[in-house]
Amino acid sequence: MFSLEIECPEERLDLLIADLWEQGCAGISELDGGRVRVFYEDTVDCDSLRERYPGATMRREEERNWVQSARDLLPPISVGARFFLVPEWRDDPTPPGRFRIRVNPGLAFGTGVHETTRLALEALEEYVRPGMTVLDVGTGSGILSEAASLLGAVKVIACDTDPDAMTIARRRVPLSFVGSVGAVRSAVADLAVVNISPEAIIALAHELLRVLRAGGLLLASGFETHEVETIRAALPRVAEIRSKGNWALAVVCAP
Repeated sequence: MFSLEIECPEERLDLLIADLWEQGCAGISELDGGRVRVFYEDTVDCDSLRERYPGATMRREEERNWVQSARDLLPPISVGARFFLVPEWRDDPTPPGRFRIRVNPGLAFGTGVHETTRLALEALEEYVRPGMTVLDVGTGSGILSEAASLLGAVKVIACDTDPDAMTIARRRVPLSFVGSVGAVRSAVADLAVVNISPEAIIALAHELLRVLRAGGLLLASGFETHEVETIRAALPRVAEIRSKGNWALAVVCAP
């Protein structure tokens, strides 16, 4: 068995790991600093993987059950009052009253759900009402879109400019897809959710508010607590700031 150590920007880590599973890896371990170590059986072509993931470093691994070792570190986890996130290979029963969401380990799942994802799920749980139209900007693997659908949204529109994200999210739940949020018509969403980098939130601030109906809400996460005032400057109608650890979410009212 061999492993590759790969580094990528943290905001793309969930997509990277989803792609690694698609490429037939045997297990993944998250490291510090936006790095992962991914394990492969010797039958896999290492050279083609290194071409696919430039800059990856390879090492030989001792003989042991790396698959089981990696999977043992990924138990199911409850989020908020209504969600139960489960690695796709596990068959743990869903606790009564919770929605089951299958996950491929990535940014949203390691030793636990990343704080920004947990903040977004908990906010969706509070604000989504049956019959709403929800817009998920930067949908990634589609976890937030699936959550909105489970909570009763009658229509979920997912935006992402990465074609791999679209492919992954479509496997999760049937959705309406567009590329950029700029392609979404004005005043279409009762609620929009975004869990991306603060730079992207600021750059898209006008579009994120434009797509909201009167009385609508934007749930914006992906930034750290020391960046709250920068987000407030870009989204001046912030009604509430929530935080977990060093991460924050803003609840923003439509203009």
